[in-house]
Amino acid sequence: MAETIKTDALIIGAGPCGLFAVFELGLLDIKAHLVDILDKIGGQCAELYPEKPIYDIPGIPMVTGQGLTDSLMEQVKPFGPTFHLNEMVETIEKIGDPLFRVTTDAGQVFETKVVIISAGGGSFQPKRPPVPGIEAYEGKSVHYAVRKMETFRDKEILIVGGGDSALDWTLNLQPIAKGVTLLHRRDDFRAAPHSVEQMRALVKAGKMQLKLGQVTSLEGEGGQLSAAVVKGNDNATFKVSCDTMLPFFGLTMKLGPVGNWGVQLENNLIPVETSAFETNVPGIFAIGDINTYPGKLKLILSGFHEGALMSQKAHRYIYPDKRLVFQYTTSSSSLQKKLGVG
Repeated sequence: MAETIKTDALIIGAGPCGLFAVFELGLLDIKAHLVDILDKIGGQCAELYPEKPIYDIPGIPMVTGQGLTDSLMEQVKPFGPTFHLNEMVETIEKIGDPLFRVTTDAGQVFETKVVIISAGGGSFQPKRPPVPGIEAYEGKSVHYAVRKMETFRDKEILIVGGGDSALDWTLNLQPIAKGVTLLHRRDDFRAAPHSVEQMRALVKAGKMQLKLGQVTSLEGEGGQLSAAVVKGNDNATFKVSCDTMLPFFGLTMKLGPVGNWGVQLENNLIPVETSAFETNVPGIFAIGDINTYPGKLKLILSGFHEGALMSQKAHRYIYPDKRLVFQYTTSSSSLQKKLGVG
């Protein structure tokens, strides 16, 4: 169990709205940690359309999803946010006024004065392969994410998939694994060409195996894999010996454990009031696509506006005895000093 992290604010979701919230909170001397289930920063922008152009960000005629993420990361740099990736918030417990204990599926515990839910349409969760009985192996010998590479040292690993995640983890785990087999349904990959070249070089050198086909069943007792049964492209069946399987079949958007966090839900969205976008639980806010209110528009610019107003109310929880004076970054020397431009 990791040591409890104490922070002013915990932001759930590291997409554009979560990142801009870091900036608005930072201007008010509020430190933030961010948790995201993805292995990268940027939310839907980085995961679903990193190269797709966005045309409705104020003042920027065109920017890609990754470009917007990069710019926001540059903007929040003065405030030094801490990111906890590949983690999903499981529980939020009110332990003070204001104080919350937040726990992730990786066992990390936070104590925070305010919680900002900026989770888009929910959490990205891995697609489960259509393999009968796979649930019995999940969490023990079938894993959908690599939390710590050391966990896989000296394992006989079967990696299934043909995208960037499958190829990246093939290359990263091959040096420490006992053996690695990459299985894909065809000899054509959606990953970066350089990664594919590196993988093929390892196969040629006899340092790993590449197989074509699809997993049809798993073998092993008590949740521990011993082999995967594969149907090849010629319809012949063969076995791949393995004690660990990592399927990378893409991600799907699900509400996830939000329903267990104590906040009111309405059609899988979180209702908020519009002066600060606070939920029915004082100290828990929701900004971006996850929230709902009369007239709501699911636009990034709306989430930016919501983050700015949320930060003003958050300041009252974190600094109850400190008067908040509204300032502009164009004219405030103290704000410019925080940004490193004064």
